[in-house]
Amino acid sequence: MKVLGIDPGYAIIGYGVIDTTKDNKVIDYGVITTPKEDSIAIRLKNIESALISLFKAYTPDAVAIEELFYFKNQKTIIPVAEARGVILLTAQKFCENIYEYTPMQIKQALTGQGRAEKKQVQFMVKSILGLKDIPKPDDAADALAVALTHAQTSPRLNINKV
Repeated sequence: MKVLGIDPGYAIIGYGVIDTTKDNKVIDYGVITTPKEDSIAIRLKNIESALISLFKAYTPDAVAIEELFYFKNQKTIIPVAEARGVILLTAQKFCENIYEYTPMQIKQALTGQGRAEKKQVQFMVKSILGLKDIPKPDDAADALAVALTHAQTSPRLNINKV
């Protein structure tokens, strides 16, 4: 099964694609970026276009998305929520199996502790996927963590299915 993990944002969106039939082999990872000079409408359109390209290139069987949890910067919460809406809508157009995971669920799945530090999660992503280095940037590592979280849960139980 191919899983596309997404770490939502509107300036930087992390993505990671893994194949769970091959011991969680990494297929690809990276980020989608949008220029801050562009209007929010243009940024959302560019996010959609980039996601469409990812869905066409990888045809994932499932999509795992990190839920919005807490924002220190109140100015970014609405644009990130809007981008997340575009991400969910685009995902729904290409894949029926969409799942959401909180940051705590991701930390718990990968480290065994829901309050683990970001560096612990990144180390586990590197270890579980057999990578030489921790994926960069952090958003890509976070997206792979979301994909791994889904791989370690039971999709048949429809856990956190959107």
